[in-house]
Amino acid sequence: MNARKEQARREFRRHWTLVFAAAIGFSFTSVMTAATGLFIAPISAEFGWSRALVSSGVSIAAVLTFLFSPLFGIFIDKWGTRRMALPGLVLLALVIVSLSGLTGSTFQWFAIWTVYAIAALATKSTVWTAAVNSTFDAGRGLALGLVLSGSALAQAITPPLANWLILAFGWRMAFVWLGAGWGTLAILLCLIWLRDGYEASRKAPAAAFRDPAAKTPLLDVPGLSVREAWRSAALWRISISTFVIMTATIALIVHQIPILSELGVDRTTASTYAGIAGLTGIAGKLITGALLDRFAARWVGGLTIAATSLSFVLLLTPGAPVWAVVTALMINGYAGGTKLQLVGFLTAAYAGMRKFGTIFGAMASLIAAGSGLGPVLGGAIFDAFGTYAPMLWGGFGLTLFSAFLLFGLGPYPDWEEVKAGQGT
Repeated sequence: MNARKEQARREFRRHWTLVFAAAIGFSFTSVMTAATGLFIAPISAEFGWSRALVSSGVSIAAVLTFLFSPLFGIFIDKWGTRRMALPGLVLLALVIVSLSGLTGSTFQWFAIWTVYAIAALATKSTVWTAAVNSTFDAGRGLALGLVLSGSALAQAITPPLANWLILAFGWRMAFVWLGAGWGTLAILLCLIWLRDGYEASRKAPAAAFRDPAAKTPLLDVPGLSVREAWRSAALWRISISTFVIMTATIALIVHQIPILSELGVDRTTASTYAGIAGLTGIAGKLITGALLDRFAARWVGGLTIAATSLSFVLLLTPGAPVWAVVTALMINGYAGGTKLQLVGFLTAAYAGMRKFGTIFGAMASLIAAGSGLGPVLGGAIFDAFGTYAPMLWGGFGLTLFSAFLLFGLGPYPDWEEVKAGQGT
């Protein structure tokens, strides 16, 4: 254990700059998700658009992310993360700035958001997760937590920042400042410091590769092929668990304000509670990251997801007291901060890094599918029953099922031992 701790310290001393650059890069990819709600009213007022139309941009990005995440995962395995992230960040910054030039044309609106989706695919969580997994071993869990905290950073900073920019300069210049300002910072940091295991292997001598003449993985590491991954019971458990927990918890996050209103909590207070829950997401990433580096991922993940079931039970309490409501949202916020981290860690642990981009790209599609399906199901359940109670009972069962799948995972392979065996 002491040897692992010392190895983790060495990894962070050597690669903290990569963690910092990747965290800022990932934060920039979350800016539009966090800011869109603030632009709905001014854009609707200027062009007479419905709020559904103004909200459609994020939906376009979500659908294309679901469809093309596996393809962009293949690109990561082929080109590495740096060659994906840098062009993607530049394109993302340009697209956000271009929103300042909206003319009221719906065709223009859809076209811009389609290009935005391409940029988002090149800079999504798969890229930053692959960068960390290709560089860290003993400190992988905490490194993932720090990098993925970038999205929480954006969710905390973007709303007040965007609101101030809109009030001070108007919504058009707000897009310019967000795209050019935050984007430039992310691009420069990644240009200087985004140098991971993929980049190191690219610069290694040809002798370091298994077969330079063949189209072998960029990283000279062991792991499952795509065909082997399809037959892996462990990866199927992780996939199903991920889809199920995303469906249940995103439904709760999206509908939490009306759920609290149903319990008699006013909207202002409910928004405050939701903000507190968001902050616990950062704690979830960091604490879970530290635990993943010390204990088996199946136990850390299983217990974290199982605890989420308490959120649904507490919200089912008739006339739930304040402590129950706040506790429920904090538990869900904590677990919500760990989901991407857990699936990234588990995928690397059970699949290795040989085809990590391709395999995790498929996982990312399930994340997008669950994130899109959950809110729709929650709304449909309320429309059918006039209450969120059936959704909450369903969420309770789904989270326990998701945790059961993770508890059933066996010990993950010792990939260093596999690599040593391949060399004999």
